Amino acid sequence: MDYTLVTAAAQAAGPCPPGEEAAWGRRVQGLAVDLHMIAAQVAQDTTRLDAAAKFVAFLEKVEIEDSSRRGLLTLRTSDGVEEIRTEQQETDRGRRMIERAHSLTGRWVLVYRYNEPVGRQKTVRMVAHLMDVGDGVIAVNIAKGVVLDAAAGNAARAKAAWESAGLPDVGTVTTDQLDKARAAFG
Repeated sequence: MDYTLVTAAAQAAGPCPPGEEAAWGRRVQGLAVDLHMIAAQVAQDTTRLDAAAKFVAFLEKVEIEDSSRRGLLTLRTSDGVEEIRTEQQETDRGRRMIERAHSLTGRWVLVYRYNEPVGRQKTVRMVAHLMDVGDGVIAVNIAKGVVLDAAAGNAARAKAAWESAGLPDVGTVTTDQLDKARAAFG
């Protein structure tokens, strides 16, 4: 039993009013269950983010597909144009991602992408998260993660590409500098 959820729920419920112990206990129980469900969702989301491919792109536009009601994001990368989808507009996550994408249109973003199976032999590129990169400057630690992803997890190859591109160990890099390091992986 994880009593930290119960403790957090009790803190959220506030002090127990004298004589209302039963009602307070039910409130704490309901809050603990809610926190458990939230924690399970967070675990699922962070697992998806950890497994996602990461890359930097310019978010050109956001549309809603008529057929699926998913957001369709048009991204410009150094490799060309890529389209990536959100969950359906009617879901909370889909609606939030579409709103976030709209707010980031015309900006450089760090894209967390995963492939969702559709049917037996088809997958759809999906967005797990978008992070505003601003005017095309990326923190070195994030950029190194992008290069590591491009190197398919091979740390030695990623380091060699980073050094070959002449990138710094601290501070920031531009999207052009990042693309120079990623170019080593075709």
